[in-house]
Amino acid sequence: MLPEFTPITNLTIQQAQKEIATLQTDLLQYGVAYYEKDAPMVEDHIYDALYARLVALEAKFPDFITPESPTQNVGGKNVKTDLAKVQHPAPMLSLGDVFSIEELDEWDLRTSKSLGFKSEYNLELKIDGLAVALKYENGVLIQASTRGNGLIGEDVTANVKTIKSIPQTLNEPITIEVRGEIYMPKTSFATLNLQREADGLEAFANPRNAAAGSLRQLDTRITKQRELSAFIYYTAEPEKIGVTTQSSALQRFSELGLPTDKHNVVIKNMSEIKKFISEYTIKRDKLSYGIDGVVVKVNQLDMQVELGNTVKIPRWAIAYKFPPEEALTVVHDIEWTVGRTGAVTPTAVMTPVQLAGTTVKRASLHNPDYLLAKDIRIGDTVTLHKAGDIIPEIGQVILDKRPENSEIYQIPMDCPACNSKLVHLEGEVALRCINPFCSAQIKEKLTHFASRNAMNIDGMGPRVVSQLLKAEYIKDVASIYRLDIDQLLTLDKFKEKSATNLIQAIENSKRNSLERLVFGLGIRMVGSKAARLVAEQFKTLSAIAQASKDDIAKVDGIGEMIAKSIVQYFSMPESKQLIQELADQNVNQKYLSDVTVDENSFFYGKRIVLTGKLEINSRPVVTKWLENHGAKVSSSVSAKTDLLIAGIDSGSKLDKAKSLGVTVWTEQNLVEAQAKEGNDK
Repeated sequence: MLPEFTPITNLTIQQAQKEIATLQTDLLQYGVAYYEKDAPMVEDHIYDALYARLVALEAKFPDFITPESPTQNVGGKNVKTDLAKVQHPAPMLSLGDVFSIEELDEWDLRTSKSLGFKSEYNLELKIDGLAVALKYENGVLIQASTRGNGLIGEDVTANVKTIKSIPQTLNEPITIEVRGEIYMPKTSFATLNLQREADGLEAFANPRNAAAGSLRQLDTRITKQRELSAFIYYTAEPEKIGVTTQSSALQRFSELGLPTDKHNVVIKNMSEIKKFISEYTIKRDKLSYGIDGVVVKVNQLDMQVELGNTVKIPRWAIAYKFPPEEALTVVHDIEWTVGRTGAVTPTAVMTPVQLAGTTVKRASLHNPDYLLAKDIRIGDTVTLHKAGDIIPEIGQVILDKRPENSEIYQIPMDCPACNSKLVHLEGEVALRCINPFCSAQIKEKLTHFASRNAMNIDGMGPRVVSQLLKAEYIKDVASIYRLDIDQLLTLDKFKEKSATNLIQAIENSKRNSLERLVFGLGIRMVGSKAARLVAEQFKTLSAIAQASKDDIAKVDGIGEMIAKSIVQYFSMPESKQLIQELADQNVNQKYLSDVTVDENSFFYGKRIVLTGKLEINSRPVVTKWLENHGAKVSSSVSAKTDLLIAGIDSGSKLDKAKSLGVTVWTEQNLVEAQAKEGNDK
């Protein structure tokens, strides 16, 4: 839910600085979840509103713009994967967004004013997919890459070649790069999620994230099974196909055998744009693919060049985003579920309604404070929206429809799973069950342990965990390693092959590096990054278990609270017994570093800060290289900083480094140093 914003004109400088910093941090986190992990944390319309607020604040208070701000970057950062990196010959920009006809009118006026006359526009549907660049040489597809950070993407050539709608050979022997959108049709998405649920795997949040996850597969057979499709809509080399307008470019793409969306139309005035938007606001649910708006582009390509681009978006195009679809429904019940850490979460159960083409009857209420702030009661009529086909959320209560006998909802005092007293810990919004033997927590902990980012036991999702618990085949994570095929064959939908595959996945997980085990144990406040930092420092689980709070807190990136939580976990007799049982089952408890750090490296032991936009390599790639050579990469400049590497548009960090006398390098200096070190690590 969006917070209540103070009007920008009423903000003090200090308030504005604090809000900008908070928005930058939150939006970067949401962006990583959306672009890199394909697992959105918030609905599109919430992200869009927060982003628009940040843009407005930075326009009013430009001194607080940082190079790391999401307004200064295209798409997501480059996440570390096993896919090779590809440098784009021309940046792959994102589109600017507007959310109302009034904002669209303003964009039209600005564009007309810049050109000096009224331009015609080409209207296209905004496909809800993943941007891709295709490179053809003499008509043959030789490379496909994702947008990445706009400058450097991931090589997905092998996977793209499995997509039937993308030709591997054009109808003419042309050398050209074209760009478009890879998407998952709605029917493919529905089939995929049904299969994942049947396999006990987590369902994808929406078709866009399903398409992104499918395209980044290392196994091309999986990508092929996902039945992706594509539309091509752009080239930075129009002269190679002899076109001067966007509409004629789409026609030429079609002639070359490239897939294009046929719903584009050329118009000359705003009334036609509004008519087109109204038409597809109604038709969107009937399309075989997902759209989340309409794209308006200046049709004449020479005028596009004249208008140019900002650092992030083209000035010659804009995306009108559909408003979140809303429906009225009635709350019949509020259910409470228990997570692996004991947090108890309320969920509204409502009269089923159709939203974004699906039936919705449940919506998370997040925590007791949220529920009480909304004043949601049993019997209330509420607005429900599901922007971007992601997470259903209650907007507001329609007070005029509230029953006369309505009563304020009473927050429960006991755990719904084990009946233990719930507690409200200081500084937390969640109610929590602190009973370590709570059945609901055990189920969630086991599911977490088997999850992809933890021990990665493929095929052991929530449904399978539930069956194993019900059959009393498992009771804790150690008992997973005592399962056998005969037990699995008694479970619903398990055959010889699926049982054998799960036993093999369990066996494979024994060889994971220590950081996965530490994360999988579900220690409160210990995420995957903290688990890695601690594992790197102490090397063995025994060493972590015996370390003091002060020793753990000294690890760079680990604070007092996380250290305290780790010490508390390993001090419990149940934890000590669990660790011994895992050792007895030959589950690896050592850190398996894939890099031997050369202590003679120039970078060994140095504290280094990166700032600004890096062009030669992405920031994650540089960070990993530096860490592999013994450096400590920090996010802030201090007197302890040994070296600052400054990219383009470096800001306050560069100024601070200079004032402290910190050595400053350009990215080219780093490349030269890497060459001396040997760039093979």
